[in-house]
Amino acid sequence: MDNNEINALIKLLDDPDLNVFQAIRNKLSQQNVDVIPYLEKAWENSLDELFQTRIEDIIQEIHQSHIKKRLQKWNESSHQDLLEGATIISQFQYPDIKPQSIIEQVEEIKKDIWLEINENLTALEKIKIVNHIFFDIYKYSRSKVSYNNTQGFFINHVLNTKKGSPITLGIIYASICQQLDIPVYGVALPKNFILCYKDKMQPAFDEEFAEGILFYINPFNKGVVFGKKEIELFIKQQKLEDKKAYFQPCNNKDTIIHLVNDIIAFYENNADKTKADEYRLLLKILYF
Repeated sequence: MDNNEINALIKLLDDPDLNVFQAIRNKLSQQNVDVIPYLEKAWENSLDELFQTRIEDIIQEIHQSHIKKRLQKWNESSHQDLLEGATIISQFQYPDIKPQSIIEQVEEIKKDIWLEINENLTALEKIKIVNHIFFDIYKYSRSKVSYNNTQGFFINHVLNTKKGSPITLGIIYASICQQLDIPVYGVALPKNFILCYKDKMQPAFDEEFAEGILFYINPFNKGVVFGKKEIELFIKQQKLEDKKAYFQPCNNKDTIIHLVNDIIAFYENNADKTKADEYRLLLKILYF
């Protein structure tokens, strides 16, 4: 639609006839994000509460549709970049996020690590450098447990505050490592998302778990390194079913699925069914 047609439709959003309003809403909601500035301007120039509420709902519909399309494209990509996936999930909650800002913040950390690392170092020596710069220099740390605050699940907030949940700290940490060709991947351990360092000489995601993992990393505890026995003890303490998946690396898509599931669980625990259902729609895209 051209500018005049967009503005003409927006002016009719306060029409008392619900059939007329719904027809206009459907037409505007099918537009891409370029129509949002027109809607925002109309909202600012009006004092009509109903008119403003209708505009807010349409903006949300357009935004969510845009994010779903981006996630679908990411899901179908052969290279599912972990940082991009987490950014898309954050944009679903925070529409004004600038992806380039997130890339630049992560790039700064990556550059400092790159300057210290060389191929002559062992896997453990490389992780010690990553830990030093990520946790000691940049001061990333665990967020306090909060049952009414979702911010620790969103990468933009974690980059700004330097505090996050196990899954978001793990995503940033693993993203940096993968960009530096350090084979660090997520491990979907319930209640405590961890990372692993995978032997480069073996397939990254081996259905037959053998000796491919050199060690595990806990991003929620300053990157402490540990072995398989600690996971076995954790499973026993938490009375979890002993599954092979709790020891194996998961690909970036599964890591993002784990992130979305954590967000859904948070909203369910806080009795916010509407928000939980919104994120289930994202989960549906990732599963298909």
